[in-house]
Amino acid sequence: MTDQHPPGGWDCHVHVFDADAPVQPGHYRPVHRPLADIEALAAAHGVRHLVLVQPSVYGTDNGVMLRALQAAKGRHRGVAVVDAGVADAELDALHAAGVRGIRFNLVSPVGHQARHGDPADALRALAPRLRARGWHVQWYARCEHLPALAVLQEEAGLPFVLDHLAGLHAELPAADPAWRAAAALAAGGAWIKLSGWYRLRDAEPYAALRPAIARAFELFGERALWGSDWPHTSFAPEALPAYGSTLAPLRQALGDDATRRVLDVHAPLLYQHETR
Repeated sequence: MTDQHPPGGWDCHVHVFDADAPVQPGHYRPVHRPLADIEALAAAHGVRHLVLVQPSVYGTDNGVMLRALQAAKGRHRGVAVVDAGVADAELDALHAAGVRGIRFNLVSPVGHQARHGDPADALRALAPRLRARGWHVQWYARCEHLPALAVLQEEAGLPFVLDHLAGLHAELPAADPAWRAAAALAAGGAWIKLSGWYRLRDAEPYAALRPAIARAFELFGERALWGSDWPHTSFAPEALPAYGSTLAPLRQALGDDATRRVLDVHAPLLYQHETR
């Protein structure tokens, strides 16, 4: 499908990989996926800005992402993974490069919960410094985590960003408590990434997910974002989904006008502000 929005849009969830960088044991070994590859692919679809999300395989070593952000000279933004005791100087360096949030991964076998246990304590320690920088907290979580996240968001006083449709998968009943928790998160200022379709118990063309996409958009409104999830680490390197196939479900569920707003208007509200 030919993309219909003008240049300048945002892909709010991509990863970059350096095949020579050390990785956490017990998970996948990424192939080389440099920034230039996704920039060219995104530009062909009218997407100029990227949000580089720190992959779980690199733990708290944000070096690959940081170097990519610095090379882009302010065009892109980033989301880092840090320890509770991270130095202020490191946070400031990340902010200067374009980082605007931190991520907790509750799903990956090398995510925060697997390595350090409950992330709530780390968040409580970090929250004052995150608030001072105007950062957000991104979560890769399952739908059953949402009630606890709704409580934690209110306690932390920080906006949460929910990866991959907040785990609200295609088989989830419409009356499931996760939807009530998602509504509470949205009412409290959370954002949602309309992304990761193949992680949500559906397959291309993702028709079963369209009601969930539309319902999430209705809940989150201008705090709905889109991400391609490139380079699709759950797929073999030679069998990656086409970039346009990750955009198509958005347009099919929401229509062209709403899709254009998601890509071009919503993301700058979260990622382009300057606090420090």
